Amino acid sequence: MSQVKAIILRAAGINCDVETEYALELAAAEAHRVHINRIIEDRQLLDKYQILVVPGGFSYGDDVAAGKILANQIRHHLYEQLRKFIDDGKLVLGICNGFQVLVKCGILPGGDNGQGAVTITYNDSNKFEDCWVYLQPQTNKCVFIEPGRRIYLPIAHGEGKVVTKDEQTLEQLKAAGRIAFKYVDENGSEGNYPINPNGSVDSIAGLTDTTGRVLGLMPHPERHVRPTQHPRWTRQKDKTDADGMTIFSNAEKYIQQSC
Repeated sequence: MSQVKAIILRAAGINCDVETEYALELAAAEAHRVHINRIIEDRQLLDKYQILVVPGGFSYGDDVAAGKILANQIRHHLYEQLRKFIDDGKLVLGICNGFQVLVKCGILPGGDNGQGAVTITYNDSNKFEDCWVYLQPQTNKCVFIEPGRRIYLPIAHGEGKVVTKDEQTLEQLKAAGRIAFKYVDENGSEGNYPINPNGSVDSIAGLTDTTGRVLGLMPHPERHVRPTQHPRWTRQKDKTDADGMTIFSNAEKYIQQSC
């Protein structure tokens, strides 16, 4: 097919859209940053794209709760269009604030868990966390993920704690392979703070839906798309690869192969 097209959702307070555009272009996609109001005005606009990204930042100042206002805009104006986008075999990625948005509008975790079964709330540390973390893939069902590859990405959030309504919901997510990533240490072991930087239940760092074509994660892959962005890049033996690029490259390859 021709060049894959990606749309990056913009709104007041979103501040990682340019970095996300750059990452997608590095992955050979054509990326456009578009304000949500333009999509609400022309809901067929999504038909032109194969990948939609809700990037990081502080949409609408995170008033009420992180991502909640943008989530309500999607829920009340674009939910059916977004569901059709996914049902048509296309991809959706939510990063940090975008992950919060996808959860709070009901796109994630998806399936029969429904809206409200999972939410994302304040870090256990009661402060903004800004550091690098290791992530271990937990499923081979998500097209964004390279199974078995532990990756290292930065986080930057004050509300990143993933919680489930109850233990049964957590077990359903695990059984269905919807936990995309967990926070681990450099050896792949789970642990308390700072390994799990926000106190997420079961160390959850990202979720996918039943299709495997929707991914939400709190860490920022767009901030590690060049080897020199690694905090210890001068000591790295392999300086040719950057962990964050796996997310974007896998998305572009999936669309190329499926069309």
